[in-house]
Amino acid sequence: MGIRSGLHPYRGGEEFVFVISLRPRNSQSNSEMNDYAFRLWYDQVVKGKQHERERAILLRQSGLSYSEILRHVSVAKSTLSLWFRDVHLARRQQQRLTERRRSAQLRGAEARHRNRIEQTALIVDRSRKEVKKLDQTAKWLIGVVLYWAEGSKQRNGYWGGRVQFGNSDPRMARLFQKWLLEVIKIDSSEILYEIYIHENNKYRISEVKRYWSTHLSVSPRELERIYFKRHNIKTNRKNQGNEYYGLVRLSVRASSALNRRITGWVEGVVENWGIV
Repeated sequence: MGIRSGLHPYRGGEEFVFVISLRPRNSQSNSEMNDYAFRLWYDQVVKGKQHERERAILLRQSGLSYSEILRHVSVAKSTLSLWFRDVHLARRQQQRLTERRRSAQLRGAEARHRNRIEQTALIVDRSRKEVKKLDQTAKWLIGVVLYWAEGSKQRNGYWGGRVQFGNSDPRMARLFQKWLLEVIKIDSSEILYEIYIHENNKYRISEVKRYWSTHLSVSPRELERIYFKRHNIKTNRKNQGNEYYGLVRLSVRASSALNRRITGWVEGVVENWGIV
């Protein structure tokens, strides 16, 4: 007598689908079976779904996001969208969701920033290792091209200019200094140093001299030639503040002949590249 039944859940898509299996006892009629199946389905599925819907709406009205609600209610996100079509949130609840979205965006941006920093460090380290030990010819050519980019050039009609190189990057200035000393074999006493800096940094001159003295491995006494540039208060220059140390210029005494040789070396580099 009666009906044997079972409510068996299995995963279908993103939701649980319930399958009702009925096995009649003795001569139970099909009508009774259908009525019982309907009641069983309604009580365990429809009422259960209605309870989940009510719970989800309450959570939404509390200001929870979809992802937070899905931790408590086992339905698809598309189902939540249908349930929430007519749910209106108070300003405080909207603000909470907005703040959560903004916080998530910030966390994502920070994670991407950290990833870029890590990737950049790996690339730079790998690329650095690709530069093997440089021989004298390679160092000589590097200095020639560096002077071509940043040095004082010989002009047509004026061939008396001496070698002068200026830059605000201490490593670049140091590299050119070592090029003069170690590759071109210029005596250190023949190199003059000058500092060019904006006049609003006069109070930092001692600090500026120590900075260049350290990076160029010279005595502060060799950095007495300081030239001040007029400061524009409305400037948009980035090189301001305590990280600004001006520009250092290296000059070689009686070096017009060397400057002409550098001009010839540059022409040789250009011709080797097939540039007209």
